Amino acid sequence: MELVVPNLKDRLIIALDLPSTEEATLATDVIGDAGTFYKIGYQLMPIGGLDLARRLSDEGKKIFLDFKFHDIGATVERGVKSVCKFGGDFLTVHAEPDVLKGAVEGRGDDARLKILGVTVLTSLNQESLTRSGIDMKIEDLVLKRAEFAAEAGADGVVASAIEAAAIKARFGDALTIVTPGVRPAGASADDQKRVVTPACAIAAGADHLVVGRPIIAAKDPAAAARAIQDEIAGAS
Repeated sequence: MELVVPNLKDRLIIALDLPSTEEATLATDVIGDAGTFYKIGYQLMPIGGLDLARRLSDEGKKIFLDFKFHDIGATVERGVKSVCKFGGDFLTVHAEPDVLKGAVEGRGDDARLKILGVTVLTSLNQESLTRSGIDMKIEDLVLKRAEFAAEAGADGVVASAIEAAAIKARFGDALTIVTPGVRPAGASADDQKRVVTPACAIAAGADHLVVGRPIIAAKDPAAAARAIQDEIAGAS
């Protein structure tokens, strides 16, 4: 796979976790040129999120479709084929071999859409895994699932910055690392458990940071986005 180095603004992915496409559109208008890459997830997907993705794509924005597909490989393959037409740049699936294989096959020769394997959600900690009957340490499980992604021909992984350094050490630039659970210093962790600052995430090896509420809920969302971009630049 060819390594594509993201430009500075594109390293920040702004999560449009809002209850309506109208509010999401207003947010992108307010953020303006400070935002170049947007995440659309479950909240917007069933209420016009794909149409919003296409509109933003037509306006020259990059799109992260955070749909976390998880089904038998053939079903995932068909789902990814359907998603390709909406102009996304990143699409998440769970990092399991059959799921990843189906996603890569469904993507086919689409040069734009990159498949990302979700390793361990940043809302989970070691205790969460233990309750689910998983005895592996989080870092070991993340690395195992990153290995599945690499073997399947996926383009990258979604992982906490806490594990990003280990992924980078194991896989180098073969996998793009997208890191959620990022909060500027002093911001609330909300429902996240493994949280880091933007500077720490970049220093650990993350290629893209996903930030939602600290930008969307800010008094000046554009300024909040630029401040995080400045922090990324300083840590790069």
